[in-house]
Amino acid sequence: MTENDCILNFKVYSNVFKDDEGVSVLSNEKQYPMTLDGKVKLEEELEYLKTVRRKEVVERIKTARSFGDLSENSEYDSAKEEQGFVEGRISTIESMLRNAVIISDEQDDTTELLVSLGRTVTFDVLEDGEPEGEPESYKIVGSAEADPSEGLISNDSPMAKALMGHKLSDKVKITTPGGDMEVIILEIK
Repeated sequence: MTENDCILNFKVYSNVFKDDEGVSVLSNEKQYPMTLDGKVKLEEELEYLKTVRRKEVVERIKTARSFGDLSENSEYDSAKEEQGFVEGRISTIESMLRNAVIISDEQDDTTELLVSLGRTVTFDVLEDGEPEGEPESYKIVGSAEADPSEGLISNDSPMAKALMGHKLSDKVKITTPGGDMEVIILEIK
């Protein structure tokens, strides 16, 4: 990467850690970059967990208590375990939303389009320097909303880390747990 590429990358990411008024946000807590859609999905999941799942688990605990001796009551143990999972997930989502940083895919028109958070990148794997002909597309998102089966990969993944900062037609070597591969970037949007 050249010095200009580094400056360009700074411009792409310079608004990522700013609040709604454009003031830099410094926090000791981990920040969770995510798209607006990802934030909405987490808010919906949180609402469901608080209003539906929590009540269902409380009912399961009440029912299990009615069976008598709690020391040998597997239904009670199971319900309490589920309650711990639900409460843990609620706590995790609340923390993610409290520390959410909305990814903007806006980039000024004077800069070259680079693979970055919030962007969708389409690439083709190269076999002996030639494209295989089966392009793959992934949107690079924060870890809070990553779902590879839906085409959403975490910015912390080896693939995203390798692709970020590259431009159209770049050939990129990606090291993954499954081995190395070389790809060519076909589209960035």
